Amino acid sequence: MKTYQDFLKAKESGGLIDFIKQAINEYKDSPVYKVALDADDYEAERNVTIMEFFRVVFTVSGDAVPDFTSQNLKTASNYFHRLLTQRVAYSLGNGISFASAEQQKVNGKTVSVDTTKEKLGKQFDTILYKAGKFARMHGISFLLWNLDHADYFKMTEFCPLWDEEDGRLKAGFRFWSLDWDKRPVIVVMYEPDGYTKFQTRKDSKGLDIVEVEPKRGYVQQVAHTEADGDTIIGESNYSDIPIVPLWGCSAHQSDLVGMRGKIDIYDLINSGFANDVNECAEIYWIINNAMGMTDSDVAKFRDRIKFQHVAVADMDNSPVTAHSQEIPVTAKETLLNRTRSQLYEDYGGLDVHTIAAGATNDHVDAAYQPMDEEADDFEYQIIQAVQGILALLGIDDVPVFHRNRISNKTEQTQMVLMAANYLDDETILKKLPFITPDEVPNILEARNAAVAERLDNDEGDEE
Repeated sequence: MKTYQDFLKAKESGGLIDFIKQAINEYKDSPVYKVALDADDYEAERNVTIMEFFRVVFTVSGDAVPDFTSQNLKTASNYFHRLLTQRVAYSLGNGISFASAEQQKVNGKTVSVDTTKEKLGKQFDTILYKAGKFARMHGISFLLWNLDHADYFKMTEFCPLWDEEDGRLKAGFRFWSLDWDKRPVIVVMYEPDGYTKFQTRKDSKGLDIVEVEPKRGYVQQVAHTEADGDTIIGESNYSDIPIVPLWGCSAHQSDLVGMRGKIDIYDLINSGFANDVNECAEIYWIINNAMGMTDSDVAKFRDRIKFQHVAVADMDNSPVTAHSQEIPVTAKETLLNRTRSQLYEDYGGLDVHTIAAGATNDHVDAAYQPMDEEADDFEYQIIQAVQGILALLGIDDVPVFHRNRISNKTEQTQMVLMAANYLDDETILKKLPFITPDEVPNILEARNAAVAERLDNDEGDEE
């Protein structure tokens, strides 16, 4: 792993281009990078293990060769995508807000105004959701502050350079290409004092890059005149490199690391189940008085039976008896269900099939407890990353999450109404499960206006 100190030494010695090539190539060959590529396949339901699986038979000499005579159906499960999406959507599906948000009058209506959120841009929730998903999938992603909005880098397209002394991100190379072997490769070098763009030479192979845009600051001041058009009159940078790492969990690793073995077991058992059903039964034959047959003769006899469903045998001296084994349905279904349950339990996911219809909120909360604990760890990583972006803008604030969960709304509503005599109107509305926090001010305002109008009408009737 190349570090920021290695990067500084390469710049001083004049070997920057060679350093960039070596750093990116070593990064792409690292174990964590290969795990991230596998995670992309599992998330797309192209489970690597089951897709590369094939049955083998052993020759007389003991060599393993592919068994082309057996069924090789492959069914890949979608559990990695399902559980990954569940965990990310639970914390970020409803977006985030900030503790500094307050109620203000806008165009005669009371609305919640979140000035911190407005400074981060309209697409911040979308960017944060995508960055969070790739952080869980790959182990880490990177948030970039680009003047007036945020963007993100996947781990598979950004080579970080960590400081050897404090472990912080000090520089990095973003690299991408439409086709690594046939199309140009673009590399952008990010440093605390600006960024530089490189590109591979035309018709070159590998990372034969040259500088195509010199270093420039992250913020440029531009003046426009009718005669000269746009002219750069100054540049500036942030207090630190405007890239913040977002870790997926405190273990700093991909979620696939813990889930892969169980997903592979499930896929292999499920695929084997389908193969057994397709072959109807596991059938074998015993030939009596056939000790004179060579291994080649036995193999030919088996192949003819399997493919042509007929074979010639001396039934008087060498009778053939067919035997069959029933598919162990119960054992395989038990293993599939156990593996599925273990996937949800170890990952801390919510298996909705474990919540009975009409379950009380106590049962729902108990089912959500493992997921809440895992979400606490994930949201801690998000808070650190978001506050890193806010520090670049000189803002001191704390993100607030709105977890996306189910509940027994009837029971929750009844509890609120039972306590209504001890609560004010605003608290009651905020506690009701079918009313969002943004709707509360408008409901209160409309309700107060209706009460005032009714009082005016009552006074008119009395007069």
